[in-house]
Amino acid sequence: MSAFAIYFLAALAEIAGCFAFWAWLKLGRSVLWLVPGMGSLALFAWLLTMIDTAAAGRAYAAYGGVYIAASLFWLWIAEGVRPDRWDITGMAVALVGSTIILAGPR
Repeated sequence: MSAFAIYFLAALAEIAGCFAFWAWLKLGRSVLWLVPGMGSLALFAWLLTMIDTAAAGRAYAAYGGVYIAASLFWLWIAEGVRPDRWDITGMAVALVGSTIILAGPR
């Protein structure tokens, strides 16, 4: 599986897990939302271990840009708030940074 696919799935798992906590605490949902939320967060952590790099910090740093992009898609799709041009610009900058981290010669 490609690094991008792993990062995309990890971001989806992390956002879903964090949203479960948000729904419980901020939206008054049942505490049972935490069960799949915690499972989703565990899946997120496991997926990041699949990134082919010798340093965990590098995998986490590169993941940051993908997380930003996935969060803005979540904002749009799940919350119905369309990202503005500043959101999109920031996402593009973050993804360029992630690419530099992953593709840089070592």
